[in-house]
Amino acid sequence: MDETALEQAAARLAEARLSARPIPELPEEARPTTLTSAHAVQERLAARLSEGGLGRVAGWKIGCTTRVMQEYLRIPHPCAGAMFAATLHEGEAEFARPGLCRPGVECEIAVRLGRDLDGDRPLDVTAAAAAVDCAFPCIELVDDRWDDFAKVSTHSLVADHFFNAGAVLGPPVALDPRELKGLAGEMRVGGRRVGGGTGADILGDPLAALAWLAQHLRDRGTPLRAGEIVSLGSMVKVAWIEAGEPVEIEIERLGRVRLLVH
Repeated sequence: MDETALEQAAARLAEARLSARPIPELPEEARPTTLTSAHAVQERLAARLSEGGLGRVAGWKIGCTTRVMQEYLRIPHPCAGAMFAATLHEGEAEFARPGLCRPGVECEIAVRLGRDLDGDRPLDVTAAAAAVDCAFPCIELVDDRWDDFAKVSTHSLVADHFFNAGAVLGPPVALDPRELKGLAGEMRVGGRRVGGGTGADILGDPLAALAWLAQHLRDRGTPLRAGEIVSLGSMVKVAWIEAGEPVEIEIERLGRVRLLVH
């Protein structure tokens, strides 16, 4: 993609997110056809969203790290998108329904990094564990900003930061990150249980997801840095929600967190 096409794609995606008006697939002349071009659009979109009021990139979300989400989206590999400072909240949070197209929620484990994941050393599970400062229970708020996402290419979904709209984190918990894969979690919407899972559902080990992201971003020349938040992927299938339905997740040893779209 040339610069004109990259900027056209970023502009259309920024407008959809900031105006909360869903769009069809990107026009052919501005549609990324490789992950490399999708990431190039993603970077330009991040700059537009930061300038548009979402703040700096404060972390990353990883999608398609569990079989249930890979089967639902028909994407057999992880995908990543940025999370912005103004959309990250602690404890409980409310989001305005008019600012969203089609909101959904996911039950996730998130971590904060205590050191950079960079350099020449292998970025494996061991390196990932050593970089984790603390963990959180996390509700990721996602938004379907497409007329029909089933008809949208994976590359366009990645360019749009893979559905991310925000996240709510519980209090930070210090624990051995190697224990994350054994933690069980569940999600309730409107008081009813909609799903559950364990950390091991996330690529076999949430640290494997973190290692994947670290390698992915290092390869792009934008490595993970100390202080960034990473949401590692949903234990359950996304739940699309209506305004007024309270959402709560609870993850063993990490605690609870709540979200409301009103």
